[in-house]
Amino acid sequence: MPARHQRTTRTTLRLAIAVIASAAVLAVVLVVPWGASEPEAAPDPTVSQTPEPPTPAPTKARVDTYTCPAYSGIDRTNPLANLYKDTFTWGTTPPTKVGDGKGNINWRLNPDKNPSWYMWLHSLRWLGQGITVGGLGNKAALQRVSNIARDWVNDNPYSWKSDVGAWESTMHRTNVLICLRQAVLSGLHVGKLPLTYAWLDQALLDHAMFLRKNYSGDWNHGTDESIALFGVGCTLMRPDLKKLATDRLTSAIKTSIDTQGSTNEQSTGYAQFNYALWGRAIDVLRKCGADPGTTITARRRELAKWLALATNSLGNLPQLGDSEVIKTHPVQGTVLEYAGTLGAQGIRPTQRIGIFDAGYIFGRTGWGETRPFTQESTYSIRYGPSIKLHGHNDHTSITYTSRGRDILIVGGHAGYQADDWRFWAKSQFAHNEMTVKAATGHPETKLVRSAIKPTSEFYELHDSPGAGVDRTRDVLVLKDPDLMVVLDRGTSESDQEYSTLWHLPEDQKVVVNGNDRAVAAKPGENVKTTLLQVPFQQDTTPIEVTTGQQDPIQGWHYKTIDDKQPASVVKFNRSGENAKILSVIAPTRSNATVSYKTSWQGSRMILTLTVDGKTTVVGVSTDGTMQRIK
Repeated sequence: MPARHQRTTRTTLRLAIAVIASAAVLAVVLVVPWGASEPEAAPDPTVSQTPEPPTPAPTKARVDTYTCPAYSGIDRTNPLANLYKDTFTWGTTPPTKVGDGKGNINWRLNPDKNPSWYMWLHSLRWLGQGITVGGLGNKAALQRVSNIARDWVNDNPYSWKSDVGAWESTMHRTNVLICLRQAVLSGLHVGKLPLTYAWLDQALLDHAMFLRKNYSGDWNHGTDESIALFGVGCTLMRPDLKKLATDRLTSAIKTSIDTQGSTNEQSTGYAQFNYALWGRAIDVLRKCGADPGTTITARRRELAKWLALATNSLGNLPQLGDSEVIKTHPVQGTVLEYAGTLGAQGIRPTQRIGIFDAGYIFGRTGWGETRPFTQESTYSIRYGPSIKLHGHNDHTSITYTSRGRDILIVGGHAGYQADDWRFWAKSQFAHNEMTVKAATGHPETKLVRSAIKPTSEFYELHDSPGAGVDRTRDVLVLKDPDLMVVLDRGTSESDQEYSTLWHLPEDQKVVVNGNDRAVAAKPGENVKTTLLQVPFQQDTTPIEVTTGQQDPIQGWHYKTIDDKQPASVVKFNRSGENAKILSVIAPTRSNATVSYKTSWQGSRMILTLTVDGKTTVVGVSTDGTMQRIK
């Protein structure tokens, strides 16, 4: 079904609001106000990059100081020469002249109608290079960035809540203003802010007031806000601000990261971002005389274990939720060091399978004990609470790597522009699950049972994606030969269209051979994936393959929000009141033979698979139980 036909009522109403030019933030191709509606988080560039160490303070570090943070890489694409021209660059939008060349900026500009571009313009992080050299004594640069910052303050008087781009970037802009203040002191070689910069302290107080009254809650936005609020308190010696921020952080950590290390963001990319963010929180509190307590450290330790288990055999985090393709950061002295270096450094983890109450299963054949790290097979399976924050409609979806490459991927992260592409990327149709065309919600999905054995893992998941519709997925993961057997069962009170989708990497071509198999391979590569549709209590139907389709959207992969490529999707389809779809995913050498045969022992089907000369036998019961027999 086309994504545009499945818009929720809330989205439709949101796009129908009358145009207000001052909002300058958009959805789809219209300039519409976001008003006081809850903003959807814009991407932080640190999500797709290695976490940066804090930028050294312009003055010598001392007790009770707030360290100026880095500028998330935005400063790298905004060199000093461009700042003198009032030119701003972000994402794929060409460098844009946003001012008159004298630091007088048009803060309502948004040439590509991109909410993220607009938000990062208002963040002021693009002034980073000018602030850095200004703090080292470059007075011309210091004057230019001061002019731009003051222009923002003059053109966006408190309170700026009606403009979501200015609102959402408040915590980032607060940090930039603190960095600018530090640069003024060091660049001018003074110990007290000159009277000509009195506006800067007032701006910081206004930002602190905004942060006090507009707390985003216990997720990365709220954490960033609390750190920035603490920074104002530390900088201006306001104990009340420091205490409020500390209290918020102390409370928020218990929601942001649970006792098993899962974050509440429903995104692997944001999980890694939160690991770095909470590390900064500890550092900031300690350097300005506040006690971070023990909970933050303990929860971060569990999150490190979570991220290590999530790391696939390529050293990447699977694209779950709003996540680009990113490497696991090898944090020295933690379990992440081994995972992030592909086993080259650090201590090898002992846990091979992780099942988390927040709705994640991460598994692997090993950590490189008997074969190279990159030749292990790894997988993720999603279940758990319904969608929120940066989550996608990905319950029961699987990702899989084997033989040194991606085998099953998902649609990825399309960015935050509220268009059909983002809607598709978040939907069931962009994930490896049995879709139900009439599904109307993002249900809670339960892990009904699991069985972990030395050479196999079995999981059963169940949910109800629509009124009168039940969906059950049984997954059996095998080691030696490495493969997956997946049984999808759907029942409904009326006829439905069911499709089990398998999203494949964009570098692979797919060849269909009859109703029971499709083979995917990159031309010239010595690896292939055989996808079998095995008859089980129902006749199979013709296999469909969709690649790069735009109406309705299907068959794409976003490695990053700016990199969209056609990528094939294999579909096993059923129609009626119930569906039983049995799939086998077998990654092998390109010249390997994959075959199967079936027989019945009472109510259990015996599936005999021969994969590259190795024979394995699986029992598939009518209740969904799957066991490795041989």
